[in-house]
Amino acid sequence: MLLKAGLRPTRRRLILSKLLFARGARHVTAEMLFAEARETGFPVSLSTVYNTLNQFTQAGLLRRICLDGSQSLYDTNTTPHPHYYLHGEDILLDIPDADLLLVNVPEPLPCHEVSCVDLIIHLSRKRS
Repeated sequence: MLLKAGLRPTRRRLILSKLLFARGARHVTAEMLFAEARETGFPVSLSTVYNTLNQFTQAGLLRRICLDGSQSLYDTNTTPHPHYYLHGEDILLDIPDADLLLVNVPEPLPCHEVSCVDLIIHLSRKRS
């Protein structure tokens, strides 16, 4: 997978990719992946985790989703799909079988093309 994406399969990349992709589609923060690596006994720095996540994103293996301007989650499912974000719980969920129709999408600026459309529906628990 790493070689196909044009990345050299270093020991760190192999271990972090196994942690990321072995459980199927998921959403992780750098801090979550760092904690998982440490729990398995793999000595890695948080900056290495950030660098690896950014390299995987640039190579197309991950999709970075920015929330509220302060937090980024990395999605192992890189296909276009919408999400629910649960406020107060900091949980991002895929919306299953979404059959969305986007109408009246504005034309891109001259000399530009649409490369991605992100849809995140922010949810809060109802107050009783």
